[in-house]
Amino acid sequence: MKKIICKVEYDTEASQLIEKRTFGQFGDPAGYEESLYKTEGGKFFLYTFGGAESKYAKEAITRMAANKAQEWLNNK
Repeated sequence: MKKIICKVEYDTEASQLIEKRTFGQFGDPAGYEESLYKTEGGKFFLYTFGGAESKYAKEAITRMAANKAQEWLNNK
């Protein structure tokens, strides 16, 4: 997925996957995924996607400050 936020392109195909977390089983309408990425330019973003009944029913990219990315990594 690609998304441009504030003139910066965030692309899951061209960025480094740092960590992926899966909640629920495959096919679970309440299940979802959160994946933290880092761009070549050093910017972090969270890619989210889930089932129709999850908190991420729509595929999305959200940019994150480095300290927020570290907090996300520390909160397992």
